[in-house]
This record gives sequence, structure tokens and C-alpha cells, in this order.
Amino acid sequence: MIKRNLFEDLKQHCAQKEISLLVGPRQAGKTTLMLMLRDYLVTQGSNTLFLSLDFDSDQPFFTSQRDLVNKIQLEIGKSKGYVFIDEIQRRDDAGLFLKGLYDLNLPYKFIVSGSGSIELKEKIHESLVGRKRIFELNTVSFTEFVNYKTDYHYKDSLDSFFTLEKDRTRQLLIEYLNFGGYPRLLLAEEQKEKIRIIDEIYRSYLERDISYLLRVEKTDAFSDLIKVIASQIGRLINYSELSSTLGIALQTIKKYLWYAEKTFIMQRISPFFRNTRKEITKSPVAYFYDVGLRNYALGLYGNLIQSPETGFVFQNFIFNLLKEKFLFSPAEIHFWRTKDKAEVDFVINLGQQALPVEVKFKELKKPEIGRSLRSFIARYQPEVAWVINLELKEKINLDKTEIHFLPFWDVFASTTY
Repeated sequence: MIKRNLFEDLKQHCAQKEISLLVGPRQAGKTTLMLMLRDYLVTQGSNTLFLSLDFDSDQPFFTSQRDLVNKIQLEIGKSKGYVFIDEIQRRDDAGLFLKGLYDLNLPYKFIVSGSGSIELKEKIHESLVGRKRIFELNTVSFTEFVNYKTDYHYKDSLDSFFTLEKDRTRQLLIEYLNFGGYPRLLLAEEQKEKIRIIDEIYRSYLERDISYLLRVEKTDAFSDLIKVIASQIGRLINYSELSSTLGIALQTIKKYLWYAEKTFIMQRISPFFRNTRKEITKSPVAYFYDVGLRNYALGLYGNLIQSPETGFVFQNFIFNLLKEKFLFSPAEIHFWRTKDKAEVDFVINLGQQALPVEVKFKELKKPEIGRSLRSFIARYQPEVAWVINLELKEKINLDKTEIHFLPFWDVFASTTY
């Protein structure tokens, strides 16, 4: 069993009346996590009911709120209980349906999951204002992956493991950069089986989320767009160029990319700027939620070799680490580009302060500060800057800025921002 960090947060929220809404990529482990929570509640003596709109036998209970309430009362009575609803996006007007249930003021706590369809991401948000808390479950994170691969022996001392077991840490990193974090893939041992599973996940995504739920007829064109974006992670997106290359209308390109974001495939980030004359202000860059799916889209799954391509995947990996680190803060992640080609991979906007982050897929032996980072520091004079690399941990000063060279595993431990 792969233990997920989100489990404790979900468990604590069971005491709240709000609907616990679990969202995330298809096959990221939402159903498994809900079943684990149900099993835990059963051991505590709680009444539970698990229903899924993926099951034909359960679908009649979702014809109306009254039908569902009758089913719940039949199974667990009229006293307090926990009701799990899986794949809610398959219910038309899911947000209004859940709103009606909540407003009945029933004695039941609802824990609801769904993949990232537009109905789930948008209409539920609008309908359930003040009635839900969203829990986003992504594919298995690097720390969850390492804990699983080491049989949870170092779960309370991962920092020490990373520091002392550098060769093992590097091996785990390369494995994760190659295969990503879909749970089923971690459980598969042979690469042939992993490829079969990732192919199934990708096809299921196109057929169920994109074709069925979002009514996209040209899934081949959508897939081609995903492949092109996968080939240029961390690089500026030129919508007109994409339209010309793929033979897809400009507005369709933008719509498809929006769909890809809402279904947890990729995420666009915008540039950081305060000088609109010199800095690029329109073109975003994109990163994938799961680097394994990105590799599969390009035919590189399990075959990522030491090349500049690996550096971009590592950059995507660091983006996901930064998202996780700053998840419960108002910080925003941007990038920085100027028209004279100065580039900083990430800029964490902390309000009054900005934290520039450079990413280097290198075994740095001594501090190296590139021209672009020097340029950003000269212009904005941040208190702190990070250079995330494979091994070096050191601190130096440049003018009034403390530059921290951090091994990638030290991102979570660092409080210097």
C-alpha cells in the first residue's frame, strides 16, 4: 500500500460539516484513498456507505437527491454516518446536486471525489461556495515515492537519508524522472508492464475525460497538441506557432490547453514582471503534473537519457516540488524572461518580496551564479535567492542577497524565504 500524505488532512476534515471534495488526475489514487479512509472510519465504529457513479448498479440512486437519501437511510439509518461518492463528475449538474444534499442539513458527512472534468472544476466551485473544502490529490510525490521504495524505514528521517545515501537518492531521482508517480506504475515491476499501464492511463484520459466528458471530437488533434507542449516544457508557448504547426485554429489551441489544465495534465505559469517595457508579459510556459505522462507523450517513457532533455524534466520536477511546498500559502509561482534573453526559471511572488529560483541539473562542486540570476538580483534586490542543484549545499552573498545553493531534496526543509 502506498501511503499518501493527504490522508491525514482528509481524516481531520471528517469532523467538519463541509463536503470533502477530492479532485485530481485520473488514476492518481483518489478511489484508493477514499477506501482507506472508509476502512479507518469503520475501525472507529462509524457507519459508512460507499457509492460510485462508475458502477451501473449505483447510478439509479443519483436520479434525485431524494433517491440518494432513501438509499443512505436504508443502509446506515438516520443517525450520523459518512457517505463516500466516487466519480461525481458523471452526474449532470453535479454541483447543484451536491448543493441540494448539503442544504437538506442531513446528519451525514459527504466525502466526494471526481476526476478533473470541467463540470467538476468549474460548476461545483460555483455551486458549493462555503459548502466544501477541496483536497487535490496528484500522482505520488517524490517523498511518497521514496518512502514507499524504502519500505517507510526512513519516514521520520528522510532528510538524513537524502544526506547520507546520496547514490541511492540519485538512483531514486532518475527512476522517478523516468516513470513519474502514477500509483499503479509504482506497483508494477517490469518496464513492459509499466508501459502498458501508462498507455492505458493516457488512452483512458483521452476517451473518458476529453472525448466523453468534454465532448472533444478531434482527440488526435488534442493528443498532438499535448505532445508538442511536452516537447517544450519550461519554454515559451507561442500560440500562433502552435496553430500553424498543428493546423488547428488559434482559439481551439487555447481551448484545448485550458482543458488540459482543468483535467490536471499540465499547468501554465505566467511571467513575473514589474517593468512592462523590457520584460515579456504575454507568453506563458507549461509544466506537466506528472513527468512520467510527459515522457510517455514523447515516446521517452523509461528511456530518458542523460541529455539536455533530462534537465528540462528535472526543471518540471522542481516546479512540482515548489507547488507542493507553497501549497497552503498565498505565494504565486512565475518565471522571468527579458527581451535581452535573461532568464530565471522560477520566481516565487511572496507579495512584498520575490524569491528567484534557478534550477541546475548538475553536481555543483562550488557556487556558480549565472548572468541571468545576477541580472534579476541587480534589478530587484531580493533578500534571498535559491539555486537548486543535485548536491551542493552552501550559502554565499551577492550584494545584499543571500544565495542558497540547495540540493533538490532540501527544498522542503529550507525556511529561507
